Amino acid sequence: MKEWLGLGARLVTGGVWIYAGAVKLPDPYASVQAVRAYELLPSSLAEAVGYLLPPLEVVVGIALVLGVLTRGAAVVSALLFVAFIVGIASAWARGMEIDCGCFGGGGYDPDARSNYPWEIARDSALLLASCYLVWLRRSRLALDSVLFRRTTMSAVGG
Repeated sequence: MKEWLGLGARLVTGGVWIYAGAVKLPDPYASVQAVRAYELLPSSLAEAVGYLLPPLEVVVGIALVLGVLTRGAAVVSALLFVAFIVGIASAWARGMEIDCGCFGGGGYDPDARSNYPWEIARDSALLLASCYLVWLRRSRLALDSVLFRRTTMSAVGG
């Protein structure tokens, strides 16, 4: 049963990452602006993060959906969700009204404060799913099980 839950966690979390990154890829500068809106990173670092984040999200998502290097992809996923939760909570605590930029967009949003609890809850659930995948040894229908099969070596006398 836990392997099937792992499949579900991989598909949902991976699908979210693919979608989140894919909608930002056509306009990378908007992603940079969304990162800058949080006012947490120096400008040059915010720019690098903004440009690198969409392709990283897509790669992590594809790895999770296919079940390739699942544990590593899940670690990266979990770290990204922790960073996003901290960023959203920080914006909320500082009274900022910015779109999270999770699925494109970003910048000023007059309704943002009412969205923060939902965004933190969503990212927390996806963080838990990512942590489950880090913990889980194997999940169903993962390429990891084909690429990294366990083989038992018999001792060769000699």
